[in-house]
Amino acid sequence: MRLESQATDTPRYRESGDGGLLVELGDRIDWTLNARTRRLALLLERRALPGVVEIVPAYCSFLILFEPETLDLERLKAEIDDLFPGLDDSGEKEPEASGQVVEIPVCYGGDFGPDLASVAQHNGLSPEEVIRIHSSGTYPVYMLGFAPGFPYLGGLDERIATPRLDTPRSHVPAGSVGIAGSQTGIYPLASPGGWRLIGRTPLTLFDSTAEDPVPYYRPGDSLRFVAVSQEEFNRLLRERDHG
Repeated sequence: MRLESQATDTPRYRESGDGGLLVELGDRIDWTLNARTRRLALLLERRALPGVVEIVPAYCSFLILFEPETLDLERLKAEIDDLFPGLDDSGEKEPEASGQVVEIPVCYGGDFGPDLASVAQHNGLSPEEVIRIHSSGTYPVYMLGFAPGFPYLGGLDERIATPRLDTPRSHVPAGSVGIAGSQTGIYPLASPGGWRLIGRTPLTLFDSTAEDPVPYYRPGDSLRFVAVSQEEFNRLLRERDHG
């Protein structure tokens, strides 16, 4: 994903098989561009076109899955072209989110953050400085992906940016907080992964059995990481398990 280019004047379309259309509004990670992308996706969703199965927003694009026998591809493009000119006048400034800042408790280092020392060493910092920098930022949620509920976040301080692991782990515990390049994120579920782990949250970020499977945040919200002790982590874990 390039950072220096500009947003497009008109949507770009890329067909994805017989029943998929990728709509691109740019090719950079930018909060304003991301908000416009989500806004256009929401406006299209509200048209409730017969044949649209799902709309999946990303950084600066969204994928439309549709039934080609019900919805003609050219009609779909025409609907988007009709929405695009009035996009900034739609009044939908923060679609699908409250725009709230959500605090995420994190116990840094130790068994929870086995890569904290390597992140510190890579950047010429102490582990305590990495924790201070990471927990002082505010991170906009651009999109959810990779795994259910995984938040792709902007706003990581370049002082703690660190490349991914050369060899991904086969198992990353649920709740692990990591850094990969210039991004930070949280693994809601246990899975393989190559992000450098610096801590863990006791919160359950994804629950497929709940009415709201992703209860804490949506694209358009922002996260703040709050450093907690091992004792506080354990207390929050007990509350979660008995709540």
